[in-house]
Amino acid sequence: MILTGILLAVVGLGLVGWFVGRGRARLLYDGRGSMHSMPNYHGWHLALWIVVPALVVWAVWSGIQPGLVEGALLADPAAAALPDNAMHRSAIISQAYLLANDPGAAVFASEAQALAAPLRAIITRFSLIGALLVLIVAFTGGAYGFTRIRARFEARTQVERVVMGVLLLASLMAILTTFGIVASLVFEAGLFFKDVSPIAFLTGTHWSPGNAMGADIDENFGAVPLFWGTIYIGAIIAMAVAIPLGLMSAVYLTQYASRRVRKWLKPILEILAGIPTVVYGYFAALTVAPMIRDFAASMGAHNPSTESALAAGLVMGVMIIPFVSSMADDALAAVPRAMSDGSLALGATRSETIKKVLLPAALPGIVAGVMLAISRAIGETMIVVMAAGAAANLSANPLDSMTTVTFQIVQLLTGDQEFNSPKTLSAFALGLILFIVTLVLNIIALRVVKRFREAYE
Repeated sequence: MILTGILLAVVGLGLVGWFVGRGRARLLYDGRGSMHSMPNYHGWHLALWIVVPALVVWAVWSGIQPGLVEGALLADPAAAALPDNAMHRSAIISQAYLLANDPGAAVFASEAQALAAPLRAIITRFSLIGALLVLIVAFTGGAYGFTRIRARFEARTQVERVVMGVLLLASLMAILTTFGIVASLVFEAGLFFKDVSPIAFLTGTHWSPGNAMGADIDENFGAVPLFWGTIYIGAIIAMAVAIPLGLMSAVYLTQYASRRVRKWLKPILEILAGIPTVVYGYFAALTVAPMIRDFAASMGAHNPSTESALAAGLVMGVMIIPFVSSMADDALAAVPRAMSDGSLALGATRSETIKKVLLPAALPGIVAGVMLAISRAIGETMIVVMAAGAAANLSANPLDSMTTVTFQIVQLLTGDQEFNSPKTLSAFALGLILFIVTLVLNIIALRVVKRFREAYE
């Protein structure tokens, strides 16, 4: 709490420094060309010298303070009664932290009550030390920045370099985040493949990680049923719904609908993208799945299940219609008007113009929308959890219960699990395969878009 207050104080000091630096630079102004940089840049330069070093110290101290606090607590006489078991001791210290922050909190360890008061005093002491360090650095940086305010000082260049560095860091965040995700997946998947053969994992047809142990561990980690369920539900059934409905919706809205109709229908259609997936899951489990079960029973199916790939795929297809429709709508609207007018002028009907001129010209955008929709469907979890079931079946019957890679990842990583067991590590292997498949889909989409864009430019 103290360090948070100091953070706000540093921001306030930076604001004061901006006014002081700008005022000081204005006093040095003797006319046009007398200063290298405008007074505002001198103000920003002084503010940066106050804020940036102080924030660095604040971040570093926030990182090392917990270790210092715990070390001081263990050295305190009140910690002499702590048990030798590291896990038990850590649990008691965690409860002591809870009591230090909230004296009215309920805890089950009596030792935590005795540690709460000393811990609160230690936290306060180290927070005050950190606050003092931050303030010293802020004032020191401000004093140094103030001494650099001169008529020929290149404040603008210095400020622009800092801004450029911030922009570069922001642009690298996505790359660094992706690299971190891939590195973690590869590392954990490598630990999994030390115990399980990659060939057995990629070609096996039996998935039962709960029974995987001993010499037959490879036989229980066959992920083909999971891959098939993911493709069957997300890339076949869902796409069979989303592609025709989304594409036909886009054609109608861009070519046939009046401006007034389009004004109402397009926002209504795009609302589908904003509905939470858990709502789709409830709709699939409580409405669509029973209807499919009753229909299958009326067609003579023996004891049809409420959970089915068809129920999940249909609702998933409805969910991703806006992805296909919006991208196709934008692509069709971007086709030059001269192409459609020329086709109509040559005697082609409107439907012939759409089929032979507009759709081929808009194909890059349509393909991009389809690939985006497939990636979205493959990564969906909640609808599968509620409507498709958890059975890893390798079947082409859409009425059978199936599961997907994403559902298995959630199931393997939730609950009381050991993170060093092959069962849990298999979730990272599944995640790595899913990442590679999505990457391949994106590469294919980019190649298709590039090829047809060159053909129609």
